[in-house]
Amino acid sequence: MLMTATKPTRAPLGSHCRNRLLVLWISATLLCATIPAQAQAQAQRTEKLKIPNLGESSTSLFSAEYEYQLGRAWLRVFRSQVATVNDPLLFSYLENLVFQLVTESELQDRRLELVVVDNAAINAFAVPGGVIGIHSGLLLHAQTEDELATVIAHEIAHLSQRHFSRRVEFSKTQQPLTLAAMLAGFVLMATAGGEAGMAALAAAQAAAQDSALRYSRSNEAEADRVAMQIIVDAGMDPHAASSMFDRMMQASRYATGSRMPEFLRTHPLSENRIADTRNRARQHPKQIRPAKLDYQLMRARVVNQLADTPEEAAAKFRQELDGSPRSTAAARYGLVLALTDAGRGDEAALELDAIWAAEPNRLEYVIADARIDMARNEPHRAAEKLAARLKLTPRNHALTMTYAEALMQGQQAHIAEEVLVEQSKRKPHDPYLWYLLAEVQGLSGNIIGLHQARAEYFILNGILDQAEKQLRYALDLVRNDYTTSAKINQRINDVAQMREMLES
Repeated sequence: MLMTATKPTRAPLGSHCRNRLLVLWISATLLCATIPAQAQAQAQRTEKLKIPNLGESSTSLFSAEYEYQLGRAWLRVFRSQVATVNDPLLFSYLENLVFQLVTESELQDRRLELVVVDNAAINAFAVPGGVIGIHSGLLLHAQTEDELATVIAHEIAHLSQRHFSRRVEFSKTQQPLTLAAMLAGFVLMATAGGEAGMAALAAAQAAAQDSALRYSRSNEAEADRVAMQIIVDAGMDPHAASSMFDRMMQASRYATGSRMPEFLRTHPLSENRIADTRNRARQHPKQIRPAKLDYQLMRARVVNQLADTPEEAAAKFRQELDGSPRSTAAARYGLVLALTDAGRGDEAALELDAIWAAEPNRLEYVIADARIDMARNEPHRAAEKLAARLKLTPRNHALTMTYAEALMQGQQAHIAEEVLVEQSKRKPHDPYLWYLLAEVQGLSGNIIGLHQARAEYFILNGILDQAEKQLRYALDLVRNDYTTSAKINQRINDVAQMREMLES
């Protein structure tokens, strides 16, 4: 392999980088926890961190364009710190759902970017500049698409109401010491964990902290109200919000302290808030929507991905099939995925046959069939099937990525390279695409392209030093190609600007 892992390298953040990025975390981190005494020492150390200049006015400094640039900088470094999901099918589904909801929102700047975190926690977040994050574990707890949509709509509401800029404006009215302590706490919450961050926040003055909490609660109430209208306008069930809140509250009863679901620590939930949501939903007619198979299939993918082993996942799906599953087709689909991952292609094919006949054109089943061929070491057969399907649905991202993988496994790296180069023009912000492109370019002998693709992968994952090294390696190999040299030099300048933004 030309690169060691599909997961981003978890490089530590420098102090200047943390200072710039902590501002972005404010909108996604609201206070709700008890403060452990053992973290006080670390909290005192963070008070010495340099606090960034917030400018004369949040409305002038934190313009939509400025938030957009900060959001993308935050995302690059965030990817370097956490594991993200490289599943084009799941990503495409969530991306479509996000844009369906955004269409019904008041959000003006719709240059959105989605990140799916490989984590079983109940969590979602929004970062200024249009970054929306969803933990894969959220799908384990949301039983329907509408329940998942209520959480996403809530995060979209934070963006549309610009709670970040408004929060910074509010913070300017507090004493400088309080602001410093609050921002230092957010640094730790973003990089070291919730307990240390809450300890730093304990250093702030009690009265000011209480007013900040009240301001956070008002933002949450406003986000709930706006999200409800988004759900209604999207034709979804408004009662799904209270159902999801009930489920999260139930989860909180089985967890204490640091085991509290992350979403509940950052989005304070109370009986009053649930009651308000329920009363607000009663103002709208209940929408009876059948369970969407699309969503249930994605839940099955998440169950399979989060299982420790394919055998464990297969056992879960068999147990589900023996009971009363919400969707028999989805449970059997999950079993197909688990058996394929376990290398049991023949068994997986039999299970797929049981559901495929009902919907022979369903994309999830077509890709599952190709994956079975690849597990059987028949990549050429998989590539032929996928190529035929791509003629019907050209440029489909999940199909294209699976097709490229099949070509690479079948030692057709040159064709895979052509496919991925074209796809990179349509999906330039997909780290896994650049990772895979570097792999196939290495196999096809395109070493300059390999270094360029590696650089793009490192840029998207916030590893700028490595990105610059790869670009300079490529530049050293260019001979009498002034167009390529100019492009590489421009990208080196881009990396320098990204670094300057983080370190200023």
